[in-house]
Amino acid sequence: MKKAVSIVGMGEMGGVFARGFLKLGHPVYPITRHNNVNDIPEEAESVIVAVGEKALPDILKGIPENFKDRVVLLQNELLPKDWAVYPVNPTVISVWFEKKQPNDYKVIIPSPVYGPQAQLVSDALGAINISSKVLNSADELLFELIVKNLYILTVNIAGLEVGGTVSELWNNHREFAQAVANDVLDIQFVMAEKELDRQKLIDGMLEAFNGDPEHKCMGRSAPARLERAVAQADEYGLDAKTLRDIQTRQAQASK
Repeated sequence: MKKAVSIVGMGEMGGVFARGFLKLGHPVYPITRHNNVNDIPEEAESVIVAVGEKALPDILKGIPENFKDRVVLLQNELLPKDWAVYPVNPTVISVWFEKKQPNDYKVIIPSPVYGPQAQLVSDALGAINISSKVLNSADELLFELIVKNLYILTVNIAGLEVGGTVSELWNNHREFAQAVANDVLDIQFVMAEKELDRQKLIDGMLEAFNGDPEHKCMGRSAPARLERAVAQADEYGLDAKTLRDIQTRQAQASK
């Protein structure tokens, strides 16, 4: 029998990964909110952390030292600073598929993955026909994480004002979308402590636009994403004029 896999958080994403590992023949041990990370079986080959962004720090604080190379992270808005302070050497996947009830998963583009468990994660997703790509370096991972963050933040924040789909955003409101994207990248570069090629990152975002042109811009997390982005701009002393203007207009519209 193949080695066990533990999944911390059995929501929609946790369920998708569980299916993949089960299809490969790995026993899957769920860690629910009623358990804690100390309940991870010692024999677990991989620990998939499928909790939301807010819960991640508390989980990483509790990961036992002997599991530090077996942790897999899949949260949105991740950057290396989010795990650097913990005793983990994670595998990280930038998830480019959706899973929402009552629908099955929907792949937008292949999901990049990097780290000690990268091939295992890629194999598990491949077993259920979800495409992925194993990266070769931490620099490649940083690029892919910023592309994903750029996509999520740009479409959500711009969507607060224009709604519609990602194709409509780019075709009908390109200048506005680019202004939002540039503010987002300013924040990402400061938090990553590294500046990357803006145009290549925007091209990566557009690849995802083309992968699902009818994707709706404004998710329910959009207001919180805007608030968080402006708070980050405040923390790092950034102008972020477009984001601040959107926040002002949203506040006025809600009165």
